[in-house]
Formats: sequence, structure tokens, C-alpha cells
Amino acid sequence: MLEADNLAPEISQQFGRYSDMARALLQSLEPRLDFQTYSVINGEYPATSDECDAWVLTGSQAGAYDDDAWIRRLELYIRELAGQQKKLIGICFGHQLIAQALGGKVEKSARGWGVGVMTSEIFLHKDWMRPSQQRFSLLVSHQDQVIELPPGAERLAGNEFCPNSSYLLNDHILTFQGHPEFNVAYARLLMDKRRELIGEQRYQQALASLQQQTDHELIAAWMVNFIQP
Repeated sequence: MLEADNLAPEISQQFGRYSDMARALLQSLEPRLDFQTYSVINGEYPATSDECDAWVLTGSQAGAYDDDAWIRRLELYIRELAGQQKKLIGICFGHQLIAQALGGKVEKSARGWGVGVMTSEIFLHKDWMRPSQQRFSLLVSHQDQVIELPPGAERLAGNEFCPNSSYLLNDHILTFQGHPEFNVAYARLLMDKRRELIGEQRYQQALASLQQQTDHELIAAWMVNFIQP
């Protein structure tokens, strides 16, 4: 787990860190998975990229284009993992920073905030996408978007609001804009904290959307299938 945020203690005590959320989700599908967390926002990295068989880059409140030293260092590490063809999964900020590091483009979207539950159509099917279906719904919380995919990337899924909500690169990098690891209570907390920034109309729409079922277990199953040899 490449953890890209530090949550406030009162939040992490209730919900866990982002790495905890992702680990709990993936282990619920495959209990034999073993995890090591590296707090990249605090400069923690493995001695070598061979310490783990696969990597998950978490979400973050930071922007991929922010000029912070830890983000620039993380971009270099993403390129290293990509060059070695290591399995790498990106979630939200991870989805965006991987795209940017490998030649794509990330911007603050003119469409505004994506919050609540959103559904993406699937455009491409791979063997590890089991069980197979035509669309998936996930909790989302973002203002930035990948507006240009990295060279060679294949768009897996998207929707009108977020055309590039998932992509695959060279069969070893998989990313999602949505958050399969979030639960509704944590998504609601983020929405409430950002209510004024989001705007009341979109906030109320997102609030209503939380009644919808999400496909977090489906996406977790795909992730597990993807990283296993």
C-alpha cells in the first residue's frame, strides 16, 4: 500500500487510514493476501520494488498537479514500477497521479465536484473482470479528473461526468476514479465537510444517491483477480 494521505486522528480512529480501508476490502475477498503499508506522503518507501508482488496507490486530498516534493518523488516511483512492469492499482488520486506520471493529463474539472454514487459504463472486458457486467457503481469524491489518458492506455469505463473513470495500461496498471474502499458513512462525512464547496444542489443530489447500491465487492474481486499471477 502506497498511502498518499494523513487523515486526522479522530477520523482514522473511526474509519481507519486509507490503507486500512483498502486492505479490509481486498482481504474480505482474499484473506490470504498480506499487506505492507508505506506512507509515501511522509517519505516512506520500500528498499526495493521487489518487497511486494503488487502495489496499490491510495486516494489523497492532494492534487496530482500540486507542486509538492513528495508528489514529484512519487511520480518518479510510479515510473519505476511501470518500467519494471509491476502490478499497480490506483484509486482516485492514485488513478490521477499514475496517469500524469506516465504522460496523461489531470485538471480540475469544469463539471465541478463528483460526489455520491456514480455509475460508469464498461467499454472493454478482460479475462480478470469476473464476474462480468456492463456497468458498475461506486462512491466518488473528486474535483480533479484525468482528461487525457497516458499513451498506450485503454479506457475501461466512463460516464458523461467522468469520461475516464477507469483505465488499463499494458496489462499491469489498473486504475479507478471511484472509491471501492469507502463506506457510505465515510463518504457522507466528506460530503458534509465540503458542503459549501460542492454547492447545495449537487450536495442534495449526492445525498440522495447514497441510497443506491454500489459494486464495491465486484471491483474488489477484479482487483484481486488482476494482481494474482
